[in-house]
Amino acid sequence: MLSYTAQIRVRYADTDKMGVVYYANYAVFYEVARTELFRHIGFPYSSLEEQGIALPVVELVSHYHKSAHYDELLNVQVSIRQMPTAKVVFFYEIRNEQGDLLNDGQTTLVFVNMQTGRPTRIPADVRAAMEQYFTVE
Repeated sequence: MLSYTAQIRVRYADTDKMGVVYYANYAVFYEVARTELFRHIGFPYSSLEEQGIALPVVELVSHYHKSAHYDELLNVQVSIRQMPTAKVVFFYEIRNEQGDLLNDGQTTLVFVNMQTGRPTRIPADVRAAMEQYFTVE
């Protein structure tokens, strides 16, 4: 399993009138964590795009447990539980500094050839960087 934890400080702009994180911003927090996970293994999204690969989100699921508030420091853990092929499923847990689970969810993204707009397999160099995190069964 490949896992990474990003820290995000809740900005005033992330909240609603009550100082609570607006529900749609959890998708933004997911994006920050997964892009940092790719950067952590040596493949920032920009390098994928330079190879002509895009990773659009095709599914998003989000469960809200407790509210996050202005100026809290959030730990956004993202993990990939199975070696990606043409798609990759990310799992998320967002916790506050006290360790309370605030939100969990998942997104499914598909590797797409930007020239053809068609799904494609994970690039070989990205696969090689990820393989060390998965056991062969």
